[in-house]
Amino acid sequence: MEDGCVERLVLKLHEVSGVKFGEYTLKSGLLTPIYIDLRVLVSHPALMNQVSSLIYQRVQDEGLQFDSLCGVPYTALPLATIICSRHELPMLIRRKEAKDYGTKRMVEGSFRQGDTCLIIEDTVTSGCSILETAEVLYKEGLKVTDAVVLMDREQGAAEMLASRGIRLHSLVSIFKLLEVLQAADRIDAKTAQSVRTFILENNMFRCSLSFFFFYGEDSLCKTCVQRSAELSYADRAKLPNVHPMASRLLTAMEEKQSNLCVSADVTSSEELLRLADTLGPAICVLKTHVDILQDYTAAFGQKLQALAEKHNFLVFEDRKFADIGNTVKHQYEGGLYQISSWSHMVNAHAVPGPGVVKGLSAVGKPLGRGCLLIAQMSSQGSLATGEYTRAVLAMAEEQPDFVIGFICGSKITERPEFIHMTPGVQMQAGGDGLGQQYATPEEVLYEKGSDVIVVGRGILEAPDRLKAAESYRKSGWEAYTKRLGHSGQ
Repeated sequence: MEDGCVERLVLKLHEVSGVKFGEYTLKSGLLTPIYIDLRVLVSHPALMNQVSSLIYQRVQDEGLQFDSLCGVPYTALPLATIICSRHELPMLIRRKEAKDYGTKRMVEGSFRQGDTCLIIEDTVTSGCSILETAEVLYKEGLKVTDAVVLMDREQGAAEMLASRGIRLHSLVSIFKLLEVLQAADRIDAKTAQSVRTFILENNMFRCSLSFFFFYGEDSLCKTCVQRSAELSYADRAKLPNVHPMASRLLTAMEEKQSNLCVSADVTSSEELLRLADTLGPAICVLKTHVDILQDYTAAFGQKLQALAEKHNFLVFEDRKFADIGNTVKHQYEGGLYQISSWSHMVNAHAVPGPGVVKGLSAVGKPLGRGCLLIAQMSSQGSLATGEYTRAVLAMAEEQPDFVIGFICGSKITERPEFIHMTPGVQMQAGGDGLGQQYATPEEVLYEKGSDVIVVGRGILEAPDRLKAAESYRKSGWEAYTKRLGHSGQ
């Protein structure tokens, strides 16, 4: 959308009192120097048609894919109606409350399970109104990946929605609005600065899909002024955007009360299988380095798969693929080890670019496998930091149908569908002589927000491996439940 269109729209919204300046009390009791009330659009049909056209243009510019539209009740409902009527698009209506007669449906319209619905909204502050609508759509078996909004107050909605797997696309930002109005002498510099200060000081809103106490967009959620109420493993497993393999892992973690992955760095196939059978009840993942086995045979993979089914854990081959797409495709599918035939998950470096994931995905996606990208490493002096880590996150967000999470030292995204696995865990923090740095289960799970602890020598070198594994499992689970308790759940 051209800047000229944005400027004309902002000025028109100000003319019809859709944007007001002064001192206003929100329903939460918070005082704000700006009030955005787009309900006035219904009394200005020409302006409402203009807004609807610009929203649809943004949808086309972004190339958004969807099966139907749903306007957040009530202000966005007429906008969605105009868009759907003009362009002959299927529309759904979300009720704010169910009828106590008839079908008692919360979503009106025709749709199929698995359809993608695009949400339309007028204004967002924290994003609660969009999440509330998405939650209703999720319960009907629909998917929500994107939302388009006329006005973003830039108080955390984009970040919070992204943490729930929803991309936010806005026509006008609050800072652009202030810039346009000040340039047109509609407001003075002091007013503009007071609003900017207010927005920056109150950019702190995060909500949980499970615990809404909604007051209305232009107000606060009660849960937003506290630390985000974190979803449990079980709740995350049920999210509509979560990968099936990630869902399987999260479900196993909840059922077994274990977030422990054992790094089975042994050189004998027999010992590895014995280890899997012994520690199986205590773990959620068994991590292997198949290329260090001195007696590998094709039967090994089948036996390991059988043990994984028996004890309800996943197998993670720590191959660290790091080549061009065509090469990793052959490494994953063929060769001596045929990793894709028996390992539920693999990992990859992002250094080669997105081609490494595309090559692995060509093999693993049809088999329902998952990939973990290496975002950070536990070795001293690792270069996997800063911009590299941010690039890894962006790569994962582009390919969520195969990437299920990260190998990292701490949580790198709030999006709950991604798994965070942290290696280098021992009961005592410290390091070894080869640059490995160790952190404790509580530090990793409670303080750094990771999901799975990866333990190697702390268990393998213990006199009683099962006893040691149970100790790590218990410690890890206690750190996780402590984190849930402190998030308000």
